[in-house]
Amino acid sequence: MADPSPVAARDELLRLTAAQQADRIRTGELSPAELFELWRRRAEADDHGCYLWVAEEPPRDAGELPPVAVKDLFCVEGVPSAAGSRILEGYRPPYTATSVRNLQKAGAAVLGKTNQDEFAMGSSNENSGFHPVQNPWDRSRVPGGSSGGSAAAVAAGTAPWAIGTDTGGSIRQPASLCGIVGLKPTYGAVSRYGMIAFASSLDQCGPLTRDVADAALLFSHLVGPDPCDSTSLDYPGDVRMPSAERLDGLRFGVWGLGEKGLEPGVAQVCRGTLAKIEELGGGVEEIDLPAAPQGIAAYYVIAPAEASANLARYDGVRYGQRTGDGDPTAMYEQTRHDGFGDEVRRRIMIGTYALSSGYYEAYYGTAQKVRTKIADDFRAAFERVDFVVTPTSPTVAFELGERTADPLAMYLSDYFTVPMSLAGLPAVSIPCGLSEGLPVGFQLAGPAFSESRILDAAHALEKAIGFEGVPRP
Repeated sequence: MADPSPVAARDELLRLTAAQQADRIRTGELSPAELFELWRRRAEADDHGCYLWVAEEPPRDAGELPPVAVKDLFCVEGVPSAAGSRILEGYRPPYTATSVRNLQKAGAAVLGKTNQDEFAMGSSNENSGFHPVQNPWDRSRVPGGSSGGSAAAVAAGTAPWAIGTDTGGSIRQPASLCGIVGLKPTYGAVSRYGMIAFASSLDQCGPLTRDVADAALLFSHLVGPDPCDSTSLDYPGDVRMPSAERLDGLRFGVWGLGEKGLEPGVAQVCRGTLAKIEELGGGVEEIDLPAAPQGIAAYYVIAPAEASANLARYDGVRYGQRTGDGDPTAMYEQTRHDGFGDEVRRRIMIGTYALSSGYYEAYYGTAQKVRTKIADDFRAAFERVDFVVTPTSPTVAFELGERTADPLAMYLSDYFTVPMSLAGLPAVSIPCGLSEGLPVGFQLAGPAFSESRILDAAHALEKAIGFEGVPRP
């Protein structure tokens, strides 16, 4: 038989998981520079709107891991880092985010900066200050958000893996809509230093990958304390690579399958996944999280309030865009009007109102009490079960423009992901099947710092499901 053509060999290589590509580098079958160039060309040819910047040449830090696509929210020294916003257009930070620096030290060079909802505010990637991202499964549909560029790049095969941020579901929801794996770590497990802040008590960096093993590998290089971030924690123990094939003896608590707004097709696919859990030896029972249905309401007080404070620094004085001159007040107002998009302005106004005198306790204080109740509900649930499982998104990917005029409908996209964020708990979304020809995500959550156990269970389930993603390059 004739040797495969160079193009066929290249395509076969790019179909490998990131872990398999790393093995090729370690055995000397492949050079880091060669692999980087292959992926760089793929990223450069992206036509889904995934990237805002692509590296022009292999950097010196390319090592034993494949290159990584980085959400535009992460500062990278000397590289455009605008958080998807016009107000920071052209900003090139003088430093690199700790999470990105950790990956560079491990040998993963930065492939490119991925598109996102402006300042991570959105569930569809239509709030980007530059252009929307198209879902690789159907270009007329959204990829989810706010880490939609990272998710779509992995799904479309223009990046071997990527990192994003999750505030209320912004890793897991786009992973669900794009048919890939997305992990939101325990709050504090990964440093937030160098992540352009949205909501400081919620933001968390995490991986978006083709499979669960890749998520574990990338996560293992992200964790650790950071003196630059007082909320970062020393991760207890090591992150184990998943190897489970069975779920014997594990208990799975199901929440949300009866919720109003859940598409019937999504519910059906998730029920099929529960049957897979039982086939693998796991126990399944319904649980109640009484305060979780109030999660969206609490989140959309807490997150905008923190955004109002964090985004006050964008005033046209120190960095970023400046519009107008002369009167300082007029310059400040015009800069923020021209630089921020509609959704960012909406959330700043909501947050400022919630924090204003006379309303702080009624809104922000009450939302924080709900947050505590949700955390208490999870603690009670984990006394009965090992994991809480839900659909990741109530729907499959929706049409571009379908929800832009209805913010509430857009916010409900995160109905199943927000409770874990408010409680600071780890959760992973894995693809579990198709509804109407589009991917459905299944979410597994566990107690704080239980990522290895979650990923192990997700690995066994992933193998049993045998999901086939979109065609790779």
